[in-house]
Amino acid sequence: MIYNELGKTGLRVSNLGFGASSLGSVFHETREAESIKAVHTAVDNGINFIDVSPYYGYYKAETVLGKALREIPRDKYYLSTKVGRYGENGVNTWDYSAKRVTASVYESMKRLNIDYIDIINVHDVEFSDLNQVVNETLPALVKLRENGDVGHVGITDLQPENLKWVIEHVPAGTVESVLSFCHYSLNDEMLLDYLDFFEANNVGVVNASPFSMGLLSLRGAPVWHPAPNSLKEACKRATEHCMAKNYPIEKLAIQYSTSNPRIATTLFGSANPANVLKNIEYVNAPIDNQLVKEVQEIIGDQMRVRWKNT
Repeated sequence: MIYNELGKTGLRVSNLGFGASSLGSVFHETREAESIKAVHTAVDNGINFIDVSPYYGYYKAETVLGKALREIPRDKYYLSTKVGRYGENGVNTWDYSAKRVTASVYESMKRLNIDYIDIINVHDVEFSDLNQVVNETLPALVKLRENGDVGHVGITDLQPENLKWVIEHVPAGTVESVLSFCHYSLNDEMLLDYLDFFEANNVGVVNASPFSMGLLSLRGAPVWHPAPNSLKEACKRATEHCMAKNYPIEKLAIQYSTSNPRIATTLFGSANPANVLKNIEYVNAPIDNQLVKEVQEIIGDQMRVRWKNT
């Protein structure tokens, strides 16, 4: 496992991180015992960065992760969670007020069985009033950082331009990390356009969804995937090409997404211990750069095609 410093936080994180959304049965129903074992498998095999949110599974992911963390020494992992996006009974809710996000941090600590959060993120800022994030949400989280309840403050979003805008409108050092998803994968490397800006502002970069929410997988994109059909078809052709070469596209995808040292860590999610091990093995194996070129040529004019967050 390779470890990179996350911006100027002082956190040296594994280049492959564990995204715990799957523990909330976000994609399909999961078994708690197996989910807990998946977390243990990740940490036992060198992954030291775990990301979660109260939104995932409407608090289920944090609750299950908290049970797993009871059995893991606190110095074995860094934990990142979020504020601002919630939900219950299939209904999404958002609340970026200072009062709610402050309470949310302590609620997450309780579910996670910890008394300190390494990174607290404002979740999916595109659903907020960005001015509220700048003037109310982030100052509340900075106060928690000053109190020692959280170590570092970050923001997350699907749209990189929103991350840039927020950083430009807050005092230097307010935002220490960003989490961007689906923009450093085989079909979309838009994140590269923003790395100079993030580095100039001492902001560490977390990448997520190396499989582009299922586009880059043998199973294919789920029916709810918001990508246009033209991109889905291009990724399907790329998947078939990799299959013909006896090189699973999942292997190539996760290798590609973890290969840039300017991106501290890339999150993948699985509640299956065997899949966790398989992805760790993929990352530790040498990448076929010629196949990367072939896949991106197949995707062709669908490279960087975007979709709306849901």
